[in-house]
Amino acid sequence: MAQGRTAALLSSCRGLLLEAIGSIRKTRNTPNVRELGKAMVKAATINYIMDDPREAARLEAKVDPEAWVRNYMAHHITPGMELLSVGCGPGVILGAICALHPSVRGTGLDISPDRVAEAIRRNRDNPRARFVCGDALAMQFPADSFDLVYCRMLLQYLQKKERAVAELVRVCRPGGKVLLQDLDGQLLWHYPEDPVLQRAVEKGVAALGDTGFDPFVGRKLFWLARKAGLENLKVQVECYHLIAGKITQDVLKQWELKLEIARPQMTRIFGNEDEAKEHSRRFLEYLSRPDTLTYSTVFTVTGEKPL
Repeated sequence: MAQGRTAALLSSCRGLLLEAIGSIRKTRNTPNVRELGKAMVKAATINYIMDDPREAARLEAKVDPEAWVRNYMAHHITPGMELLSVGCGPGVILGAICALHPSVRGTGLDISPDRVAEAIRRNRDNPRARFVCGDALAMQFPADSFDLVYCRMLLQYLQKKERAVAELVRVCRPGGKVLLQDLDGQLLWHYPEDPVLQRAVEKGVAALGDTGFDPFVGRKLFWLARKAGLENLKVQVECYHLIAGKITQDVLKQWELKLEIARPQMTRIFGNEDEAKEHSRRFLEYLSRPDTLTYSTVFTVTGEKPL
């Protein structure tokens, strides 16, 4: 069984690997797996600024998968349908869908070989959930392949957001549904403002714009879905981050890990690691104060592909 899943993972990554191998300088020795993995991600069209071996655990800690399925997916699911999760990460949500709905079959796609390997490991006892490497902007699936396609917390990182949503619609069957979910106001909304901290946050967010990162992508999902041709659009807006007063220890640990993973990007933006560490310290100190409020919102947009 383990050998079969390993073969499936290697097969799913084949296209990106071929392009990656071509980008590696030819030597007498065969490139090692680590070199191939880095080159494969570089060859893709997605620049995930939070790429780190610890990211799978961080993502898992941020969501209750069964609650998410009940709140956003259950009413869209019908017996026997085929689902696609784009940017599936460690596969906890897709695994929950397949566990809660025994007749459903799901495919999870992610650009990261590490994340796909983790998803396969976590779902090794669920034969109805499969996971493959792939690029959300150029997926390997034929048109009209899935009854329900969903993309959660991915579009904020993509430069070519219109192309990504068009690709989601392409692989959805006529009459099927596409669900988009992403944040709005991430990192930016605080009161009372700390001028030094606010300038640092705004500088960081502006610099990350070069990678495609957009902290206000949530409000754009309706427009993106409509432009891609989806109909009968439904929009839901809720609070996502809400830290009123001193942050709890479990949430503080999540933010500490997030800032630690983002450290290389912050060092690039601010010019040196010491300054990056100081801004992280100031941000965490702000969240720990009893008189501050930090929040963001999450948009969920669902539409149907015309028959």
